[in-house]
Amino acid sequence: MSYFDRVEACNRLDLTGMKPFRVDGQDLGWIGPQHAAILARHENVFVLTDHEVTFAPHLRTPEERSAAVAAISPALAASGHYRRLCGEIYAVKPTWGAPTAFTLDRALVPGFGVRAYGIHVNGFVRRNNETFLWIGTRSDDREVEPGKLDNIVAGGQPAHLSLTANLIKECAEEADLAPDLARTARPVGTISYAFTSAGGVKADTLFCYDLPLAPDVIPRNTDGEIARFDLMPLGDVLALVRETTRFKFNVGLVILDFAIRHGHLDPDREPDFERIVAGLHARPVVNLNAFIS
Repeated sequence: MSYFDRVEACNRLDLTGMKPFRVDGQDLGWIGPQHAAILARHENVFVLTDHEVTFAPHLRTPEERSAAVAAISPALAASGHYRRLCGEIYAVKPTWGAPTAFTLDRALVPGFGVRAYGIHVNGFVRRNNETFLWIGTRSDDREVEPGKLDNIVAGGQPAHLSLTANLIKECAEEADLAPDLARTARPVGTISYAFTSAGGVKADTLFCYDLPLAPDVIPRNTDGEIARFDLMPLGDVLALVRETTRFKFNVGLVILDFAIRHGHLDPDREPDFERIVAGLHARPVVNLNAFIS
């Protein structure tokens, strides 16, 4: 196994047979045959052609589109080709700074192949010139990746919150970190990837934060998502990323980015350095059945 294996696993995108999902002439996602067939049942909301899926022409505003999708979301979830609705609403947009095209329940996002956003926090401690990372173990009742290792704090980005507000919320819920401490987390960049899964296309951009913590700060989960926390030497964490599949699928990428930025991985010692860096920032673009990064 290698570090690049982790990056490559999150960039296996096969668009064969998929149609671009377009809104106002913008390519926002990919929709496969099974999901397209379900959307075709709702012709008052969606229009399907041989080349694309888009909204019905009378749905002109983000508010109208959002309301129309919300009305049929229970039926989409009941079809068996989407996860059950979770009530967490995401903003759908081509880039973070762009206007919202419409909103969508988080559970439906892969079926539309649209980009989702989230935050991940590297909680680290410096001790005797060594770097340690706080690593969480996900609870066994999680729908996604139960029992896998995770960052100290991570979560999806709801439509109604700013990134900072979401950071503060997630820090409180997942690690019992006070707002004043959460605000000291430093935004350090983004990681993007896209891959095809049974549920559709998983296309994410993660906003990464570094949060230096004093040795006496002990995270404590309050929402039941994390079963335990362990403070681990960065070298041991990287070995787990390289040699095992114990981490949640995207967390290894966040840790590799941290290690690169802090000088623990470099091109003289890591032969895949260039490919790793490129893979951490891949942004596939809809172009029929091809993509570019």
